[in-house]
Amino acid sequence: MKIATVTLNPAIDQMVRVDNFQPNRVNRARTLKFDASGKGVNVASFLADYGYDIAVTGYLGEANVGIFEQFFASKGIDDCFVRIPGNTRINVKVVDEINQQTTDINMPGQSPPEEAMSTFLQTIEQLASTCDWFVLSGSLPPDVPTTIYATIITQLKRQKKRIILDTSGEALREGIRAGPTIVKPNIDELHYLIGHPLTSEAEIQQAAHQLLNEDIELVVVSMGRQGAMLVEQATTLIATPPEVAVKKTFGAGDAMVAGLVTAQIQGLSLADCGRLATAFSVGTIAHLSYELPPRDILWQYFHQVYIRKP
Repeated sequence: MKIATVTLNPAIDQMVRVDNFQPNRVNRARTLKFDASGKGVNVASFLADYGYDIAVTGYLGEANVGIFEQFFASKGIDDCFVRIPGNTRINVKVVDEINQQTTDINMPGQSPPEEAMSTFLQTIEQLASTCDWFVLSGSLPPDVPTTIYATIITQLKRQKKRIILDTSGEALREGIRAGPTIVKPNIDELHYLIGHPLTSEAEIQQAAHQLLNEDIELVVVSMGRQGAMLVEQATTLIATPPEVAVKKTFGAGDAMVAGLVTAQIQGLSLADCGRLATAFSVGTIAHLSYELPPRDILWQYFHQVYIRKP
């Protein structure tokens, strides 16, 4: 079973650890670290840690590509990224472990040239010959049409591929119209789609249910500390995570996507799908590293996840 992840707007994460971070003040950092990142890159990393055969594609700036090449080689990930001129963006993450807070400063990304688009779509076609699952994750770089995920989904559906979509804004709206297999919005993204605030579990469930159709089989709404709501046509469940000391908040949604893919491949029930996806997410926020915890730790979290109906 091979899985491909798509990251059109990857990033190098500059993680700065600062205790009791205060804006508009001089802060003393404890450590500084650079990591290859981007939502699909993170999903690929977690799935590779779990033991799956992974390919990655999207756009990478050739001027600072080395950190990604080293990372993919270290994880045994098949690097199918299209190189483009310039630098891949650098995002800053200020991590305050004492207050369990993370401050993100994200750059817009590098615009790919027109010829890179056709090369990228050819790469998707080639990956479809070997990959069964595709994960489309993250924001779009400047000048990339908001229909790009919809284009990819339509292309992959012709070959009966299974697809998870995790993005935001108009790219999410257009992608949903194309009919992926699973959609994973958070509360804010679902709010954007529906056009009004969602203030109760009943409203979240109703909004998520509206996205289901003959193509979209499952909607998973991530709700932060409240867990996740999993919505199928006939069943809705809420997975609530156990209490853990939060080391960082970024990467939790990407880990959840990796857990969803794993659960789907293993043919788990909806309840166990919620448990495993939540366990992946908890395992990520409970550790500062970009690695997935060992399986025995994940399965401890799995058994601590509380499943209920809304």
